[in-house]
Amino acid sequence: AEQEALIARLLAAGLGPSNAGGDDVRNLMLSPSAGIDPQMLFDTRPLAAQILATLENHPRFHELSAKFAVQLDGGEDLAMLEHHHDLWLSAFVRHGETLLAFGLAGCPGLDAPLAAVPLGQGLELVVAVLETFLDLATPEQMRMRHLPVDNVLSHLRLPLLPADGFTRPPSDASLQVGTYPQVQKNQFYVAALAPLGRLDPTMLKGAAQLASDYGDGTLRFTPWQGVLVPNVEKPHAVTERLAQLGFICSLGHPLARMIACTGSSGCAKGLADTKADAVQLAALQSGVEVHLSGCPRSCAAAHTAPVTLLAVSPGHYDLYFRDAAQPGFGRLHARTLSIEAAGALLRARPRSNTDD
Repeated sequence: AEQEALIARLLAAGLGPSNAGGDDVRNLMLSPSAGIDPQMLFDTRPLAAQILATLENHPRFHELSAKFAVQLDGGEDLAMLEHHHDLWLSAFVRHGETLLAFGLAGCPGLDAPLAAVPLGQGLELVVAVLETFLDLATPEQMRMRHLPVDNVLSHLRLPLLPADGFTRPPSDASLQVGTYPQVQKNQFYVAALAPLGRLDPTMLKGAAQLASDYGDGTLRFTPWQGVLVPNVEKPHAVTERLAQLGFICSLGHPLARMIACTGSSGCAKGLADTKADAVQLAALQSGVEVHLSGCPRSCAAAHTAPVTLLAVSPGHYDLYFRDAAQPGFGRLHARTLSIEAAGALLRARPRSNTDD
């Protein structure tokens, strides 16, 4: 009974699907600054709501893999562009008209689009691509990367435009933390990180209270394991309180560039306590983005970090440096390092060799 009551409250707060069958397929990524980012070409939220409703309420789409994912990019300055999606749509302007370029099994930050559609046909495009995927895919072909791109395009029953003129400027990583002006006059958003992705009830309640007291009562979560408080007129007070609650409010914080998966404390596949080891490593070095992964699956990072520590046993890691010529984590530099040894090595190494 307690579980049912909790589920009912979560659904009433909008934190669940409109029907159980649609839960696993609600994988739609937007910028956390959708609708408020000064660089946005359009407000993605209304179209996103239509796409989500279609995913939830169209029974055939419930056949999609729980990992099948869609990205809708409105050109925001704050955006996760390195995460590969099965279908991505990214806005650009040509001859005064806003169009949506799109690609399959890739991302707007790295890959060229296949074609484009007018903005008003965004939902129609998503539906057509998903229907085509389900028409063509065998049960073993669960992701878009398993199908030939030309085969998908040739079966789309939708007029497509060339994507000539599409460019997607890189997102600004520094915007993940700090205070920034919104497109709305005299309004700001405040972004902060949860240390190693850990939020406790006090932190969450405190952030919610700040959103109510200084913003519009809403909180946004970010792809960088942080929170964003939008529509704020007095950002300094919000930042001060977030820091008191334990949030990271500056990129200079030792944990600001540290990524760690759940690790052995919460995952059977984890070979080391990555969260605890990351805290220890942060005290030994700073300035370099380091990813601690408890196993080769790399669940905590969709991109390859400049430095990766791959667990081999409790408290010991193989160290990799990102290398465009090497797949996966990059170039193996040292094996079976303790956290102390890894920290000493990173401190001694010039930053230009560990971070692009």
